[in-house]
Amino acid sequence: MSLREALIAALSSLADHTLRAILTTLGVIFGVAAVISMLSIGAGAEQEALELIRQLGVRNVIVQTKELGDRELAEARRRSPGLTMRDRQAILDAVPGVELVAPRAKVRTWRVASGRRTVDANVFGLSDEQAQLVEMSLSEGRFLDRLDVESHAQVGVLGSEIADELFGDAGALGELLKINDVWIEVVGVLAGAGEGEGAAVQGVSFESPTRSILVPVSTALRKFDQRPSDSPLSELVVRLGEGEGVPSSQAAARLLQSLLDQLHSGADDFELVVPDALLEQSRQTQRLFNLVMGFIAGISLVVGGIGIMNIMLATVLERTREIGLRRAVGARKRDIVIQFLTESFAISALGALLGVVLGVVLSRLISAAADWPTIITAFAVLTSVGVALTVGVIAGLYPALRAADLDPVDALRYE
Repeated sequence: MSLREALIAALSSLADHTLRAILTTLGVIFGVAAVISMLSIGAGAEQEALELIRQLGVRNVIVQTKELGDRELAEARRRSPGLTMRDRQAILDAVPGVELVAPRAKVRTWRVASGRRTVDANVFGLSDEQAQLVEMSLSEGRFLDRLDVESHAQVGVLGSEIADELFGDAGALGELLKINDVWIEVVGVLAGAGEGEGAAVQGVSFESPTRSILVPVSTALRKFDQRPSDSPLSELVVRLGEGEGVPSSQAAARLLQSLLDQLHSGADDFELVVPDALLEQSRQTQRLFNLVMGFIAGISLVVGGIGIMNIMLATVLERTREIGLRRAVGARKRDIVIQFLTESFAISALGALLGVVLGVVLSRLISAAADWPTIITAFAVLTSVGVALTVGVIAGLYPALRAADLDPVDALRYE
């Protein structure tokens, strides 16, 4: 019997028992769909996490103010004022391979208003170097420049949502707003991007730029009130150069740790974030997640294989006389094995095809309902289909061998 004849016979048998074939394929369908949807969720989460980490810059090392309790903060402030511009200068002077150090100060706000309109906004003091670290797309106006920082200018760049809420269609450029008791002139508006809630990954938070107001860091430090216990700067982003002689980000982090420990007299009031290390950690975590989720979803495929084996054993009993007749007219054992293996393969292939369709639909529904990114990869589809087909062949092997071993005479007498 040729493979073509075996396939035609297998499809004919499935068509004669449509309901049974559908019920048999359910395990494979759900197994393939589960593998694809699980891996698509994992791939979407991985892409989002990696994109957020890449925004930090793999050649950067970030020094952040550590969140401390009241007692720990009071103890730290007796030895260290927190992150300051002095730390920035010391890093530039002492750490080799540093291209720039961009400070960021978070302003405590109790009012952000223009006329009668008030908004909730994050206000940050930045240097002009921030534009070299992160691409700042502007819908109008300009970004902060060096003169703004050196002159403590009372100017600001608004996120798109803040500009819309305060000034509407009239346009924000050149308008004034009041942050606490300080008047700020709008010199630029950031292009809208992303949602307004921000994000976090691996313990690193990302405030949404659409709901932020950016002012010169010198203005934030000099013209806005801070509590005595507050660190002047909330963050320093250290960017390393490229080429020979430049330490890796992790080596630079060790140098920074030693330098800042001395400057802060051993006070544990800062922490280092190394995006390069976070990137590798995120990849390892995601690989483990995909492995575990794929294994759990793969259990459904094993269950589906058991169902195929069960129905194939029943089919052998039902067709015992047919098997005896085929053997009597010259069919070889190999022909019987091919016939039943082809039928088992056809069941698993049909289930795999329907499972791919269901998996794609589930991934899209999850993405829409949970607002969670999902990415269907070729790896997920090929893996799930490959495992399903392998399970189908293995599940059909024992029934096929059992059918081939039937004695033709006994098979013809079987009732």
